[in-house]
Formats: sequence, structure tokens, C-alpha cells
Amino acid sequence: MLTVDYDRLLVEEGHEVLDLGCGFGRHAYESLRRGAKVVACDMALPELQEVRATYAAMLQAGEISDAAIAFACAGDATRLPFNDGTFDRIIASEVLEHIPDDDGALQELFRVLKPGGKIAITVPAFLPERICWTLSDEYHAPKEVGGHIRIYRKNELREKMESKGLKPIDYHRAHALHSPYWWLKCAVGTKNNNHPLVKLYLRFLTWDIVKQPWLTRILEKLLQPVLGKSAIIYAQKAATA
Repeated sequence: MLTVDYDRLLVEEGHEVLDLGCGFGRHAYESLRRGAKVVACDMALPELQEVRATYAAMLQAGEISDAAIAFACAGDATRLPFNDGTFDRIIASEVLEHIPDDDGALQELFRVLKPGGKIAITVPAFLPERICWTLSDEYHAPKEVGGHIRIYRKNELREKMESKGLKPIDYHRAHALHSPYWWLKCAVGTKNNNHPLVKLYLRFLTWDIVKQPWLTRILEKLLQPVLGKSAIIYAQKAATA
């Protein structure tokens, strides 16, 4: 399930794409399917091993060509192991809220983005995230090791991006139907995966992702502006002469 809208980011064949904080690689895989040259970067080695295995499975299944170029590497967002101006497109999905030095990470993202390149940054939207923090202190840091350490307001993140030279050009919200799931998890205990209501709602979300019925698609579209769990800002680095 993608958070970034590829019709807005405009990933094209041959683009060099960085998926920072890739997790299990959902955006890396979609970029690869579109013919991009992909680097999936994360600090979690088990996830990177899974990404490498999925690359191989995609090749074996014929989802990508033999000429596809894909890498997975470990890296710190505040000290990225790439040269200046390496990438045409960058995706940083649900990453910045985990990083103490988010200004440093944004500066690095600006550095490795090509002039004229575009970036999509997604973070938890303010209202759904604030409700989660209010319901449970086990949802976020410091009790949740490696968890969210801050909540962004839309304009705050835009200003941070602009201060680093990234000009915001588009915005939307995503995953409205996921917000109630996390509120429920926070209400009954974030580790209580066996609670009947949690299991029931998870089955509903799984069904919705697989089947994508028209009714829930319309409902989610209507709810996105208020309940969308993720906020996505697209920005561009100025082209140089």
C-alpha cells in the first residue's frame, strides 16, 4: 500500500530514485516497476535483507526486466553515503518523525537531490497523531524505543523544507481509514494485537487493501482532509544554470 502518489512525484524510466527509510520497500518496488534505478536505504538490516530478497523474487516473476538496477544499503539519514546531486527523485516516507536531527536529515536530502529533482516527504498528520499520543504514551518515544519523537504541523514541515532549499509544490493526505485502527490500538494497548476489536478492524483493512471496493474508496477520499493518517508534501530543488 503506497503513501506517495506517483502521479504527483512523476517517477520516470531511467530516474535515479532513493527510498530513504525504506522499511520493507513498498515504494522501492513501485519505483522499480516504473523503470527507475532504485536505492532502498534504511538502518534496519532485517528489512534490507527482505528488500534484497523481494528484488530477486520480482526478477524471477518477470515483474522487472533483467536490466533493472536495484540496490539496498544501510545508511544514516544525517550522513547519507551518496555523492551530491545523485538522485532525480527521493521518497522519505514516515522517517523524519523518528530522527532527532531532522534539520540535518533535510539538509542531506537536499544535498543528494539533483538540481530540478523532486522529493516526497510523508509524516504522520497532526490531528490523528495527536490523538494517538493522548491515548497512549506507549505509542511514541521514549517508552516506544525508536518511536515517534515529534508531531509536525503542516506549515512547520513546509517551513523546514523551504529553509533547506526545497520548494513545496503539492500536498495531500492518505490512509484515512487507518487512523481509527491506531486510535483503537492506543486505547486497548499498543501491543495488544489479540484484542477482538483490533483483530476485526485489521481484517477490515486487509480486505479493503486487497479488494479496494468502490464504497470504501469514496469514503476514504471524503475523509482524507481530516482523518488522513499521513501528510505528504512534494517539493522541488531549484535547477541551476
